Amino acid sequence: MNKSALLSSFPPPWPKDLRPAIRAINAARPRRKLVVLDDDPTGTQTVHDVPVLTVWDEPTLRAEFAEPEPCFYILTNSRSLTPVAARELNLEVARHLKGAAAYQSPRAAAHGLGDRHSAVPAAAPFTIVSRSDSTLRGHFPAETDALAEELGPFDATLLIPYFEAGGRLTIDDVHYVAEGDKLTPAADTPFALDAAFGYRHSNLREWVEEKTAGRIRAEAVHSISLRELRIGASMEEPTRAVTEKLLALPRGSVGVVNAAHPRDVDFFALAALRAELAGRRFLYRTAASFVASRLAIGAAVYQPPNQPAAASGGKGAAAPATGGLIVVGSHVPKSTEQLNRLLAAGAVMPVELPVGELLKPSRANAAIATARAAVQVHLRAGRDVVVFTSREVLTGRDAAESLGIAALVSEALVAIVRSLECSPRFVIAKGGITSSDLATKALGVKRARVLGQLLPGVPVWQLGPETKFPGLDYVIFPGNVGGADGLLDAWRKCAFTSTPDCVCA
Repeated sequence: MNKSALLSSFPPPWPKDLRPAIRAINAARPRRKLVVLDDDPTGTQTVHDVPVLTVWDEPTLRAEFAEPEPCFYILTNSRSLTPVAARELNLEVARHLKGAAAYQSPRAAAHGLGDRHSAVPAAAPFTIVSRSDSTLRGHFPAETDALAEELGPFDATLLIPYFEAGGRLTIDDVHYVAEGDKLTPAADTPFALDAAFGYRHSNLREWVEEKTAGRIRAEAVHSISLRELRIGASMEEPTRAVTEKLLALPRGSVGVVNAAHPRDVDFFALAALRAELAGRRFLYRTAASFVASRLAIGAAVYQPPNQPAAASGGKGAAAPATGGLIVVGSHVPKSTEQLNRLLAAGAVMPVELPVGELLKPSRANAAIATARAAVQVHLRAGRDVVVFTSREVLTGRDAAESLGIAALVSEALVAIVRSLECSPRFVIAKGGITSSDLATKALGVKRARVLGQLLPGVPVWQLGPETKFPGLDYVIFPGNVGGADGLLDAWRKCAFTSTPDCVCA
């Protein structure tokens, strides 16, 4: 389907910038936090200057509620888990959030006051977002059911998979993947064939019925249409009709939000905020774009710095600069295309990790050791290197077995990065599960800060002091984002601007 032709039948996006009104509501509620549970680290694609936690114990969450930022992410990486494990993880995070938000010191509780000593208020209100993949791959409804069980009841669960940088649009309740001016229904793309999260329906109402195994019928799913988001009640109160529709949703219902332009999501975010001010509680299941609209923040283009030579730890002269590291675990067709373009440029040293060998207990360790040694040699010599999994897609007999294979592959990549004896000049991780596991299991991230986007939809985290390489800027490149030269462009931006000398152990 032709995108321009389809959208020409709709009114244009709302002409007025709605972000000032969104900011005003947020500013009037400075204590309310937006808490985003992210099922892999690619969900920070649209934000900047916000923290990301990879742990969620109550003391850590209490401290985060006391910070001034209006939002924080919790990286759950639940997309790598089985449905049962993902549900249990979401229940655990929800319980800890509820406990941390309600925390009072004994002295404050005795006097009926907020905790003046720790700056944590008597109750920290928050809105919850369950962020998942823009191509509908994730544990729905297992995760939203778990959150509703622990944090509910909610007036409605609202589905918003729109993602601008990835070309993910929802029109007349059908979710599309755009390539240029071509629209393909999501169920007709390779994403719908995912071994763990596959689906048959592109119409989101029918998708809900499919994913809930008929518990929620398609005709019971509500919808906010594109026309409703583009024809406002008035210039002064454009969102009134959509707000009233949200106020009228039956308790516990599910709704679909259409969107084909960032202004559509801004319009909805403002309407939802006004419904919340009227007392409604919503659970949002969204892709990345919604959070930026809810916070009314724009994109921040990250530029890798020209860094000064690093000191050599007091041992004398600085060591020669090491190479940069790219790790490609994602095997979706777009990732493979981008990897092939990078390899064809001949500017990085290739190290292939054969997936078939990893699945053979007698050969797995040798395959990992060979790849690890090659990476170390190239980095020490100052050469940029890409370590990538072989491109054949090996799946199991069912979704659980396929997730187990993905976990084995990810563990091998973690072992390689965790063993590094040199601090790379930069690290680019390609793929959601890959980037999450490298961050938490190889680099030891507990709290990072989103600096911005290297390319549209490609976030950069600054690693904290607790990590293997403190202060390193870590590039998270989602598997399904970018054009054919996306990975090559990311390497060029990092390779030609990131020039510190690093010390090898």
